[in-house]
Amino acid sequence: MLDRIKALLTVIEEGSVNRAAVRLCITQPALSRQMQALEQELGGRLLERETSGVKPTGLGHALVKAMRPLVADYDAALAELRRQARGERSELRVGYLASAAQSMLTPALAALRKAQPQVRLKLHDMSPREMLEALRTGELDVALIGQEGVAAAREFHSARLCSLDVCVAVADDDELAARKSIALKELKGRDFIGVDEDEVPGRNRWVAALCKGAGFKPRFVAVVDGISNVFSQVVSESAVTLLPGYFERQQHPGVSFIPVSDEKARWDFFVLWQKGRASAATRALVDALKQAAAALR
Repeated sequence: MLDRIKALLTVIEEGSVNRAAVRLCITQPALSRQMQALEQELGGRLLERETSGVKPTGLGHALVKAMRPLVADYDAALAELRRQARGERSELRVGYLASAAQSMLTPALAALRKAQPQVRLKLHDMSPREMLEALRTGELDVALIGQEGVAAAREFHSARLCSLDVCVAVADDDELAARKSIALKELKGRDFIGVDEDEVPGRNRWVAALCKGAGFKPRFVAVVDGISNVFSQVVSESAVTLLPGYFERQQHPGVSFIPVSDEKARWDFFVLWQKGRASAATRALVDALKQAAAALR
């Protein structure tokens, strides 16, 4: 029906079936049959035939009002999909971890602006769970995500941008707070605070894997929702948790961040993007992120 509606709009614009047929590159009888079929489908006359041409009936005017915006949206969406199929895109939707991404994202976006000035950027500060869900539903094109991205790497194209040091969060009054560094094995027997796996997928498994490498299994006395609640529990329970090293540059009341000395204790930072033919903007952003990450090493 859509092709017939588009043909009718052309007939009304031209005011003539003959002129519309020429514009549509079909014969006049074929176009007339399309108009008759559309009228039968809708159950009413759409065109009044006159000696000078045709004009819309009341039903024809109603169809134009209802369908012209829909046809325009359809054509715009189809054009955008064709641009994507050619590896072009006018918009790039990027999800990121605000706490981790700024040192790489800011210079990368500046490079993208220079290389692809026509691209409209939509930036979304999201939790790891939100980013993965948005990638899966096609609501994001690119995501800058931490260690949590490992589990989803097979679902998307991925690249590891960098590998960061690890730190341990302890309460300010903990005896470990005065230390310049700490080995993971020294945390054996301590209570750990975990994060809800639905919110930060894989974070507790990452902590457990690091502790296993140091010869012990962590005891999670609480699993909480959100990083702020983790810090509250670290203080109230005199517990600890492991975090990527960039937290050492941040301040949270009552919490100290001590570098972990184990060389194998690392937190990886990834970029994920949709499978299929990547747009030029996506490729440019991924390359810019890799360059920005390399400059930080």
